[in-house]
Amino acid sequence: MMDFLFLAESSGALTQAELSPLDLCGMILACVGLLFFLGAAVGLYRFPDFYTRMHAAGKGDTLSSLLILVGFALITFDDFSVVGYLLVVKVVAIALFIMLTSPTSTHALMRAGFEDGVEPVTKGKKPKKKGGGKKK
Repeated sequence: MMDFLFLAESSGALTQAELSPLDLCGMILACVGLLFFLGAAVGLYRFPDFYTRMHAAGKGDTLSSLLILVGFALITFDDFSVVGYLLVVKVVAIALFIMLTSPTSTHALMRAGFEDGVEPVTKGKKPKKKGGGKKK
């Protein structure tokens, strides 16, 4: 029969490991970013027209991506070495790329919708529904 004492020893070592303040801040930022992703998903589902849905998707996507990337950068920055600094520089470069491209693509999609004649919801007016619904 096999001896599984090595599992008990390794699990005890994992439970005694402590989180550094950088790890804790990184986890909190990543969780907040996930909450913003959830908010953007709810906005895509609940908002009435194309423009407000695009607004929710663009803002929520950009902010949540940035928060998650900064959180991951803090988690991976355990030691103050050249490799740690290079990793943080790469994550910051990705975050800057997202900050430039996400709002630009959202604007391009909204502009295309406007040029195709998609009308926004105005006060007291509901968006036109496509399909052959019968009036009663």
